[in-house]
Amino acid sequence: MRTATRVTVLTGAGVSAASGVPTFRGANGLWKQHRPESLATAEAFARDPALVWEWYAWRRSTIAACRPNRAHEVIAAWGRRYADFTLITQNVDGLHEAAGTRHVVRMHGSLWELQCWNRCAVAPARWEDRRADFVELPPRCPHCHGLVRPGVVWFGESLDPEVLRQCDAALDCDLFLTIGTSSVVYPAASLAPEAKRRGAYTVEINPDTTPASATLDLAIQAPAEAALDAVDRSARIS
Repeated sequence: MRTATRVTVLTGAGVSAASGVPTFRGANGLWKQHRPESLATAEAFARDPALVWEWYAWRRSTIAACRPNRAHEVIAAWGRRYADFTLITQNVDGLHEAAGTRHVVRMHGSLWELQCWNRCAVAPARWEDRRADFVELPPRCPHCHGLVRPGVVWFGESLDPEVLRQCDAALDCDLFLTIGTSSVVYPAASLAPEAKRRGAYTVEINPDTTPASATLDLAIQAPAEAALDAVDRSARIS
């Protein structure tokens, strides 16, 4: 990291786990007996918007009490240190921004943004709303009074073409780190291998092995907080 000039970081849920953000994976991944896959879809919202919004309101309230951890802080410091630095995240919690990272490519949107379900002509495509609690569920569009949905990418939906363009541009780097991600969700899982194909030195940091572990240049099996703190300290040794 002392010699790299173009650095790209991809983060997943493992980066926010130490802050108390639920990962919704494994045995503890249920909410009121519902799996995220059954709630985070356009079909679920059309069928029962109040239930879907109850889940998202709970998530917003939970995450509002969370604070950035050491991993977020190190990544934010890298963003200030390197002139050519890109952070791509699969997370929707906003903790990278809270830690001070100025520009974040949010692959899956933001929990703190809303968009009109009717796509009315008056409302912007998405707008920020930091409320942790809503008086009415589901909330309504302030312009057409129709339903609003969370500004996130649901299962079965395509990613924003501009987001994909920014991700592709960031793969032309010297160093690519994938941190706290399972490397099973596409297109995010394809980024590190493609960066390596283009000549980047690729590093994975994750507590568990993933499908990418054996294919990248270096795999560090450790939690994000501890690993990033150690990597950052080592990189700053002259």
